[in-house]
Amino acid sequence: MMQMKKTDSAISRTSFQLPGLLVLLAVLIVCALVTPANASRYVFSVKGKKVYLNGNEFKVIGLRCSNALVSDADAAELIDSLDVFKSYGVNTVSVFFMGSRFGDVKGYRPDASLDPVYSARMARIIEEADRRGMVVLVGCLYWSNSRAKEYLGHWKQAHANRAVANTTRWLKEHNYRNVFIDPDNEGMASKATGWSIKKMIDAAHKVDPSFVIGYNNKAAVPDNADVLLHHSPKDGVRAYIESEGSPGDTPGGYWGSYSKSDGYYNYIRIGRYTARMKKSQINAAINNIRNHAGYMLASTWIQCAPHEGIGGPFMRSGGRAENPNINDNIKELQSDTGILWWLQWVKGTYGPWIPPAIISK
Repeated sequence: MMQMKKTDSAISRTSFQLPGLLVLLAVLIVCALVTPANASRYVFSVKGKKVYLNGNEFKVIGLRCSNALVSDADAAELIDSLDVFKSYGVNTVSVFFMGSRFGDVKGYRPDASLDPVYSARMARIIEEADRRGMVVLVGCLYWSNSRAKEYLGHWKQAHANRAVANTTRWLKEHNYRNVFIDPDNEGMASKATGWSIKKMIDAAHKVDPSFVIGYNNKAAVPDNADVLLHHSPKDGVRAYIESEGSPGDTPGGYWGSYSKSDGYYNYIRIGRYTARMKKSQINAAINNIRNHAGYMLASTWIQCAPHEGIGGPFMRSGGRAENPNINDNIKELQSDTGILWWLQWVKGTYGPWIPPAIISK
């Protein structure tokens, strides 16, 4: 009889404890859901004319991999190449939700929301970059030589704002902080439509003012831009990053007749350089790394898209790529092409990339 009372008492105590245990379990589940498991270990920030990674002054040395979202295979190839890039001293890559010339990436849906196929690829790239202490420049709009915009013809300023805001919100929701954002590549959309990049930046800041939002256009710099990119005038007050550095001293201009031909929907002379082009590109890199916040190399080698039987983008280093006779086989991929010459120069000048200490979660 006494044993029965003891058992009844134990059951009674357990019954009273169950609600408390259930509440605790519910709290733990909610915490797990609201705390991103993939929170960045590295945080990119800006203050004045300098940029920082985990609070340490940082010089961007990067590669423009704008068409890496073309396919799962291309995204995987970039990820597989990150360790190689890092070993050469590269610490940043740029990837665009709309790709770049000839990539035709449809990263935004007609309502300006992110297409989950492309955001999933971007997520993998950002997370793998973070594991290596590397930064990703996330590009939003690309409006020039891209067929991706053809189904966005109904867009107005509000849609552009929403696209940039949705990108920022997606980054925030995943707690991706090893990033900065280019709302409108070279101001292409702004120039074609009259849309205000300042309003796009405002839309991003409204979501979260802590994200670094860039300005990439030749027109006067708006006061709300956090960092100046590529085409932006330098104002001597804010950090400037050459985010699309191409070689000068190029016959016909690097993005002009040297790399494109009428009636041919892809680049030509992919990954080919002359000695003078290499010298020009290296000098530009030295200037921007020494006197500004950094430099990112842009090359047909890592931007070409898989059209016209050429293949690409090519994330492997390739060859030294020097060819003084630029008119030979311009539409064929040559065996010595690539950016190995630039990567070797970066490594010899700055050494492999060693990231700063990790910020504890």
